[in-house]
Amino acid sequence: MYCGGVNPMDHVNKTLYIPLYGKSYVSKRGIILHDPKAEEIWAAEGFPLKGKSKSKWLAYYMGMRAAVFDLWLKQQMEAMPDAAVLHIGCGMDSRICRVGTAGNLWYDIDFPQVITERKKYYCENETYKMLAADVTEEDFLSAIIGKSAIVVMEGISMYLKPEQLQSVMTRLCDHFEQVSLLMDCYTVFAAKASKYKNPINDVGVTQVYGLDEPKLLEIEGIQFLREHDMTPKALIDELQGLEKTIFEKLYAGSVARKMYRLYEYQT
Repeated sequence: MYCGGVNPMDHVNKTLYIPLYGKSYVSKRGIILHDPKAEEIWAAEGFPLKGKSKSKWLAYYMGMRAAVFDLWLKQQMEAMPDAAVLHIGCGMDSRICRVGTAGNLWYDIDFPQVITERKKYYCENETYKMLAADVTEEDFLSAIIGKSAIVVMEGISMYLKPEQLQSVMTRLCDHFEQVSLLMDCYTVFAAKASKYKNPINDVGVTQVYGLDEPKLLEIEGIQFLREHDMTPKALIDELQGLEKTIFEKLYAGSVARKMYRLYEYQT
């Protein structure tokens, strides 16, 4: 539990509390995402978020983003029943609880500090493992077995330079025969603006990276497939009245695409 003293996590690691709060918030309201584990962890951790980090609008966005990733992952697991699931930059996310393994080997991957914290709330078993690893290091996949992989990279790409993301892609292709990957990215404009107006500033992060052209990450063996909608109408419709109107105008559609994109890649 965070008790108000010195938290051992660095600024980037602390960003995990922002989506955790968002998912807990919408789950408590009974909209967008059912996530009792997020509610449990948020109540226990009590990290002192402030400012935009605790905005209800951001919470709605975090909930919708998670729901879109969940649906995509379920579909991929049905299509690739023998694939390993790699949740890179898992933070404290409870996707393993919301989606379930369905028999797939599942690896939640994050920095050692995060995994140590995570192990307070999650237990490994035969199909679920937590790996302490830095994805920028060459051997981060060494403990993972399997010929194919479904890769979730939610809320991590903006902390990696484009060349680092490309290196991650290369390692995935070298390690697996088949890869299906979904990743959210800031736009270049959003990355520049984030130095001044971004909820992550509230936990000390000022340097992030953006990507406008998804094909820039293509390497031999893996190609950009499609862009997904991060705020689908079915989820927006769970909001009511003025909240729904404001969210549609300011946080969805073309306005959102100026800031945020969701890209799918496949081998």
